[in-house]
Amino acid sequence: MTAATRDTGPTTSTPKRRALPAWTARPIRVLTAIELGIGALALVIIFVLLLVQTLQRYLPLDGWPWTGELARFCLVWLTFVVAGVLVTRDSHISIEMIDGVGSPVVRRIVRVVSCLIVAAVGVGLTAEALALVEDQGILKSPAMGMPMSWLYGISLIGFVSTTLRALVAAVDYGLNGAPAPQYDDLDVMAE
Repeated sequence: MTAATRDTGPTTSTPKRRALPAWTARPIRVLTAIELGIGALALVIIFVLLLVQTLQRYLPLDGWPWTGELARFCLVWLTFVVAGVLVTRDSHISIEMIDGVGSPVVRRIVRVVSCLIVAAVGVGLTAEALALVEDQGILKSPAMGMPMSWLYGISLIGFVSTTLRALVAAVDYGLNGAPAPQYDDLDVMAE
């Protein structure tokens, strides 16, 4: 039976999920837009700087050492700034073994506990990034002369976001339960 001929009518076994309070939707959307904007900008900068570095190899001009340094900093920013978005979209690295357990109560408990662990790690990373922003402001990067507190400051945004989003996800899973496992890829492969 193909996916097109399968009966996909409404089922009564799927409970309707309660939405989070309305006041959380807009701030999450705005925060997501800001984080994705910073991440997209970092990705474009990396792309342009790598093109510049490639051209510098083949042109008889002196290279700019700051291009490699800024590209590496942008990679760090890209990694940490979008981490919160991944938590919200449930796209972060996770072990999905527990999703196969039939008991929704066990899935709910494991998801809430895992979100609280992510939030605790986020608190630790936030505290360390804040300490680095305060302590490393006097240091400058070798090629650009950029204050190192900027490197940690943008990463701090991602750590705070990850912490807050993990707490929101824990509340969501606590109220609404964990979503049922999705095995769409396996169904397509089996057919």
